[in-house]
Amino acid sequence: MNKLSILNVVHYTTVDGPGFRTSVYAAGCAHACPGCHNAHTWDIKKGKFLEISALLEVIKADDFADVTFSGGDPLFQVEGFTELARSIKAETNKNIWCYTGFTFEQVLQSPRMSQILPLIDVLVDGRFVENLKDEDLLFRGSSNQRLIDVQASRAVGRAVIYEDVTVESLA
Repeated sequence: MNKLSILNVVHYTTVDGPGFRTSVYAAGCAHACPGCHNAHTWDIKKGKFLEISALLEVIKADDFADVTFSGGDPLFQVEGFTELARSIKAETNKNIWCYTGFTFEQVLQSPRMSQILPLIDVLVDGRFVENLKDEDLLFRGSSNQRLIDVQASRAVGRAVIYEDVTVESLA
């Protein structure tokens, strides 16, 4: 896997994690959450296939921005995003956030999806649930979604959730 179907790369965003971030928006998602604000990302065919090496260069070009994988759902292209994350970790000191409609437990139980876990720092998990929408939540759309410290979670074998989240606590 040397290409990913990408809808957009957004630079200097501050809504997809703490600080300035380069957000890579994957095409493709089968969750079809009612009320999703990125419903246009569901069709993988609407993305543009980009070389992972080219995406890495775009990410490396900004010395100060960390990285967020969003979409769509990056885990529908987990092999490619794992390769991209591996390269980011090998060549930079950037932290990586990943948004997914799957729960941490589902990802952890899947040999295919869990391959990305050693390479990401925070997983924002869970489907968007429209009747749980809360615009006051930091970096999430609905109250069922969690901000998970992935490496601490891997160490204990269960989700370690950031509680009482502030931008400062995640920086």
